[in-house]
Amino acid sequence: MRTSDFDYILPERLIAQTPLADRASSRLLVLHHRSGVIEHRHFGDVLGYLQPGDCLVLNDTRVIPARLMGQKQGSTTIVEMVLLKPTAVPLVWEVLARPGKRLPPGSRVEFGSEGRLVGEVLDNTSAGGKLVQFTCETDLYTMLDQLGQMPLPPYIKEKLTDKERYQTVYSRNIGSAAAPTAGLHFTPELLDGLRQRGVKTVFLTLHVGLGTFRPVQVDDVAEHVMHSEYYELSKSAADEINASRQAGRRVIAVGTTSVRTLETQAGEQGRVKEGNGWTDIFIYPPYRFRAVDGLITNFHLPKSTLLMLVSALAGKDNILRAYHEAIQEEYRFFSFGDAMLII
Repeated sequence: MRTSDFDYILPERLIAQTPLADRASSRLLVLHHRSGVIEHRHFGDVLGYLQPGDCLVLNDTRVIPARLMGQKQGSTTIVEMVLLKPTAVPLVWEVLARPGKRLPPGSRVEFGSEGRLVGEVLDNTSAGGKLVQFTCETDLYTMLDQLGQMPLPPYIKEKLTDKERYQTVYSRNIGSAAAPTAGLHFTPELLDGLRQRGVKTVFLTLHVGLGTFRPVQVDDVAEHVMHSEYYELSKSAADEINASRQAGRRVIAVGTTSVRTLETQAGEQGRVKEGNGWTDIFIYPPYRFRAVDGLITNFHLPKSTLLMLVSALAGKDNILRAYHEAIQEEYRFFSFGDAMLII
């Protein structure tokens, strides 16, 4: 299968630059993947598509305001760093840095006033980033809350005025470099409405890396090397998911990150087990899903691994037809855009 098989043309005006004032007011394209039928709704209508006993699985990761702007010590060079993930050594992180060529090992960068946060470059990484040792006057995450900005995807040009709009309302486990954007549509009221309807809500954690935005560079999909991301699935969550499946109810994932975690932990019979670690699972057609029956997701970039994943679930032709219709109907695309329900 070729990467070009997952291409489509998107008018730039349909790339959502800002979030809607009301999270749940986004539009919802419903794709019935067995029949190919498409419906156009609003996100609040999702209540009518989830049934009592269904299990809705959400990713409770919380995005770090990991984009820092500082100045190289002894120089006028302005430096941008995006923290990707911590290493086993305290306060040593893998980061992306610009301008990287001006930051050899030993370079020190100050963020904020009076050296409140300083990063020293220790080494280069094989992926083109840097290993940086941070020192600060208080907890690093506290400093990031004070000094950092949200690391928005490169296709978003507008400034985000409210950091919480790039967090889900149920985010709690700090660690992501990007938001699990399918969850941005949910409000506390909508989640309460689902629970009152008898829908189970279960949480797992997968910390989203910036690799999720990297384009596939190879022609043959099977040759793509997938990035890895850290996940956790608790015993209580696994038990809830398995109980729903045993009762004959559906497991509906919220976001491709939830799908990747569930399919990583699923056995041949669809039962999931508790666990944590790093997953580099790459889901593309043809793939037999074991743990997931449906998906709530956003609209994804052309030629991306995420578009390949949803194509594996709903069928490539169905997905591309749905995307074509969404473009005709002028849906909003990507991170702050509208949603799709695949059932």
